[in-house]
Amino acid sequence: MAGPVPAIHVCPNFAGTWVPDPRSGMAAEIRDMDAGLLAQYIMNGLMLGMMYALVAVGFTLFFGVLDVIKFSHGDVLTVGAFTALAAYVGLHAAGVNSSWLDLLIMLVLSTLAMALFGMGIARYLVMPLRSAPALNTLLITLMLGTVLRESVRLFYPQGANPKPFPALLPRASVDLGGFNLRLDNVLMLAAGVLVILGIQYLLNRTKLGLAIRAVAQDEETARTMGINFTAIVLITFAIGSGLAAFAGVMNGLYYNEINFGIGLYLGVIGFSAAIIGGLGSIYGAILGGFLFAGLQTIGTVLLPFASAYKDVFAFGVVIAIMAWRPTGLIQEKISERV
Repeated sequence: MAGPVPAIHVCPNFAGTWVPDPRSGMAAEIRDMDAGLLAQYIMNGLMLGMMYALVAVGFTLFFGVLDVIKFSHGDVLTVGAFTALAAYVGLHAAGVNSSWLDLLIMLVLSTLAMALFGMGIARYLVMPLRSAPALNTLLITLMLGTVLRESVRLFYPQGANPKPFPALLPRASVDLGGFNLRLDNVLMLAAGVLVILGIQYLLNRTKLGLAIRAVAQDEETARTMGINFTAIVLITFAIGSGLAAFAGVMNGLYYNEINFGIGLYLGVIGFSAAIIGGLGSIYGAILGGFLFAGLQTIGTVLLPFASAYKDVFAFGVVIAIMAWRPTGLIQEKISERV
């Protein structure tokens, strides 16, 4: 007579599908046997890595042109996500019920609003402190982040509670063994890749990008050659803040939920990713974002303890990497600072 069948615990993964809990006695064995399940985790890691990379690129841009760390960057992401949600509510109140039109308008409004907001931060808070100690800029952006976060919590209707985010992308999926390939995830990942490629093209193939790189390399020489330093700084902060808004909308679409604290979490991870990749290097920021997501995935899947400790593991490895290579994995070259 056959013995009792061992229980297989399950837990939700990042994409909302159900996968074996690492605490289950059979989980490791199932992972070894099912390549589809491994592919599921890889896809989840790619989605997280894309969001982290978008945030990290913003930190790198700010540091590249002005040598400052804008610690309110994550909270700008939060405001961008809630701006998109408010736009959705307004569109539905106006009778607009097209998912694609809703998403397009939400993205455009959120990105433009945060781009203008980023320019305002640069013009009225960061640039006036250029002659002050760097700690002053760090402190004022840290306080601004707290103001933004608490303003969302206090003034957005029921902002202290998690808010459902509309699922506007197609939810079709294909089951490939243990791998559930969702169309919305593919579309978001493709959009993130296009945005990053667009940033690379802008920086390396356009006159604006040449001006940004010139300012990042040598401000005084750039001024001498007729480059409007103030305009370049404002445009760069607009680009970085717009990227944060895009990442905020992507986060909402991915989890179908946002809350007033998402920017604090993503901001810390994005800054960590920029540091371990090499602050000042776009490629380093992208590498750092995907590396951090990979560490979280490893902490969830392969380590013999509960996935709740994935962040402890990821930040622990990041600390070790920073001690090993203080300048980051991709050391900044003076001629390629941005």
